[in-house]
Amino acid sequence: MEMLKITADEAFSGIRIDRYLSEQKAELSRSYLQKLLKEQGITVNGREVKANYKVQAGDEILISLPDLSEPDILPEDIPLDILYEDQDVMVVNKPKGMVVHPSAGHTSGTLVNAILFHCKGNLSGINGVMRPGIVHRIDKDTTGALLICKNDAAHHDLAEQLKEHSIKRRYRAVVWGNLKDDEGTVEGPIGRHPVDRKKMAVNYKNGKDAVTHYTVLERFGNATYVECRLETGRTHQIRVHMTSIGHPLLGDEVYGSCKNPWHLQGQALHAMVLGFVHPRTEEYMEFTAPLPAYFTDLLEKLRK
Repeated sequence: MEMLKITADEAFSGIRIDRYLSEQKAELSRSYLQKLLKEQGITVNGREVKANYKVQAGDEILISLPDLSEPDILPEDIPLDILYEDQDVMVVNKPKGMVVHPSAGHTSGTLVNAILFHCKGNLSGINGVMRPGIVHRIDKDTTGALLICKNDAAHHDLAEQLKEHSIKRRYRAVVWGNLKDDEGTVEGPIGRHPVDRKKMAVNYKNGKDAVTHYTVLERFGNATYVECRLETGRTHQIRVHMTSIGHPLLGDEVYGSCKNPWHLQGQALHAMVLGFVHPRTEEYMEFTAPLPAYFTDLLEKLRK
């Protein structure tokens, strides 16, 4: 069992402990922390607390991370488009329609099932048995570069880079409408939608800071091809931010229009560039996932 100790800073006083810890330990998801809190795996000043406990300056927080048990997830021989692999990390090009990790309704066919088979179980266990090796996620219908960690040391290092916003992430997207400016920045905290809990929204009361920069690559009159650069990595960030300025992504039936004249399967969004400092060699590495066929076909249709 691994023990993590944190002393709460005054700047975070009054924040729920599950939110505070998810921000301090980016490698631990908020849902996993809530599970640990429920199972008395987290104490504050030697006392058990609930997820809604408000952190106070000077609190001594102790997190007991249980040893990784054998996950009840079956390795599956699913082909992977591997952009890079070594003893510590792997970068894969995730296809459209593949869920990253098992969840309710998705217990097989996920990226985790595939990497368990490929890596023969040699994956980091920091984020719990349901998400071995997973440092960050992209949505089911978003394609592109995703980083996998094979051991805890690499995971800790890259989660810290993610927390410090030093990992380079460039996305390609096609949005509805003609953007007024050739480039811009969207800022707005993202949190759960106040009414529809299945959606995210710009939420100034309960959201986390989020910043997205965009650059116009090509204009089609009724649609615009853009590159988006993330400073932060909130859930559905690009989809929510572009919708918030009146330009939802084509094919996005959750945040955009139900109109889908190009018969897209979900949003037109691709994680194209991923750059990070390698946790062992300390060298900067950058990888590009080529645009998938559906995306290049869409661009050709729009050009006509």
